[in-house]
Amino acid sequence: MISNPLATVELATQPGCALLIGRYPRFGYDANGGGGRAQQGPSDADGWQALVFDPASLVIPELNWRTTRFLGLPLPPGLAIAVLPEQLQGRWQRTSGAVQLRFRARFRFKLASQVAAPDLIVDTQLVTASVQGQRHRGQGHPLDAGGEALLVGVATVQPSGEPWFDRFLGLPDETLALMRCRITVDSD
Repeated sequence: MISNPLATVELATQPGCALLIGRYPRFGYDANGGGGRAQQGPSDADGWQALVFDPASLVIPELNWRTTRFLGLPLPPGLAIAVLPEQLQGRWQRTSGAVQLRFRARFRFKLASQVAAPDLIVDTQLVTASVQGQRHRGQGHPLDAGGEALLVGVATVQPSGEPWFDRFLGLPDETLALMRCRITVDSD
């Protein structure tokens, strides 16, 4: 955590998120209701301020038939992907609206409430700029006057160790995450 934080920053996830993995089409994802609180550090010479979120307090809604659409249809009932955050920290520059956050999480696939395969680890840099990988690319959007932004990140997902699952997803391969969010400073 940040010693002597200047303020608390709130990140709230929004509808309009998406996830792509490997060769599969985009999963549309409504992450509304998720988020967490970060401590904000002092500005450096370029106006960047550190942000450190407590992973235990981060909430990321599960991808399931209520929140996620694939090829225009909801995920099948009983199939769900839990997102278990391990790290979210980085920096932001309030004057430009630029945000850079390292995001590391475990993605746990469940079928009928049972864990269906080993967790997949996603470790990426979420940014409000453009990202380019071997397979995927994305364009983020800096914070606007209302504190809304689009963060994007490309990561390589390594095999889980479960052969059928790795073949099904074509691992190792890239993933692209698009996270719409609102970032606000707590006035306390």
